[in-house]
Amino acid sequence: MILLTRKADFSAAHFYWNDAWSEEENARVFGKCANRQGHGHNYTLEVTVAGEIDPVTGFVVDLKQLKDIIEHEVVSVYDHRHLIMVPTTENIAVAIWRRLDGKIPNAKLHRVRVYEMPTLFADFYGEGA
Repeated sequence: MILLTRKADFSAAHFYWNDAWSEEENARVFGKCANRQGHGHNYTLEVTVAGEIDPVTGFVVDLKQLKDIIEHEVVSVYDHRHLIMVPTTENIAVAIWRRLDGKIPNAKLHRVRVYEMPTLFADFYGEGA
């Protein structure tokens, strides 16, 4: 088995807010990120797949196909959008995993890593990890 990672980038806006809390509680917990105007990030996504190397092609997975799947399932969905989930880096990684899981032929999704900024990222290895 070998691990192969493909990167992609997307830009999205978000804000943190819990409707069950007062404005003061949201401000206390989420700080400046509770601004309903939102703010944006340039995210970097790493998708790592695991599999066996095909003896004929030398690849674990068709790289163009992997790029196209990431583009269709993630980039086209999130790029230049306002994220409406609770948009923590952790939740974004889980949501992306769920969008990709089972959709990559001849390889198993191993890890989704989402960078919100160069010094902050979240890794997700699946529901049962």
